Amino acid sequence: MALRERRLAGRVTGYVRREASVQECERCGAVDQATVDLLEAVEGADLIVFCTPIAQMAGIAREIAPRLKKGSIVTDVGSVKSGVVRQLGKVIGKAGGHFVGSHPMAGAEKTGVSAGRPDLYEKAVCVVTPTPGTDSGALERIEGLWRSVGARVLSLSPSEHDRLVSRSSHLPHVVAAELVNFVLGSARGSNQADLCASGFRDTTRIASGSPEMWRDIALANHKNLHEELTRFVSGLQEFMERLKVRDEVGVHQFFLQAKATRDTWAARGLGIQATRSSGVGAAGGATTTPE
Repeated sequence: MALRERRLAGRVTGYVRREASVQECERCGAVDQATVDLLEAVEGADLIVFCTPIAQMAGIAREIAPRLKKGSIVTDVGSVKSGVVRQLGKVIGKAGGHFVGSHPMAGAEKTGVSAGRPDLYEKAVCVVTPTPGTDSGALERIEGLWRSVGARVLSLSPSEHDRLVSRSSHLPHVVAAELVNFVLGSARGSNQADLCASGFRDTTRIASGSPEMWRDIALANHKNLHEELTRFVSGLQEFMERLKVRDEVGVHQFFLQAKATRDTWAARGLGIQATRSSGVGAAGGATTTPE
């Protein structure tokens, strides 16, 4: 949608898994054409974007490799980078293309093309994750791609990216999911749900995200996520000890520090909320990847 609205691509083709999604994609204006034929979707494409669950990417890359246009650029929007960059970089490189890992930090709990919008990336941070073997020309064009749809580009190594998002993205999702499971579990009684108001709703919004996608993310970044969960639980245990002994100063400081830190962060305008749909997109035409 962002590419088409800005006239940055000569043609955008979307690959979908279900025949019923073809008309929906075209009706929403996400693509010029949608197809359930993967090889048809990537035929002749200058740019290919993987928007599938992480665990599917390597298999799809191997499937499209024989039909990949020489010199084409492939990127993704996956939330974990180390494995994706390693696997797709190898497959795409052997096929004569160039892979550059990407992760736009813009998303919400909604999925599907109907949840997408053309201003998705405006003012969002998009991380690109080059390696020493990344083609400099391909990297420059992918950075230009994200800037052209309104994003601010940040370059990190795949491992540094995965370490940072394990805290800021993956940990919050696990916490939200556990809050839902704990508070709304079947053993809590019928009145519990009636007392879950806006605070609970806002805190647990992301728990409505795709279980398939978040399963893949958690497993792909399991080492970093496990380490951050361990630290997080330790922090909760420290608060529990303060609470147990009715440490008024300690409990107050806990909430005071959180408020001050979050208010400072929010004042910088970094709390961007957007939606992301899933699939594989292929763009063709002379203006696919901007200079």
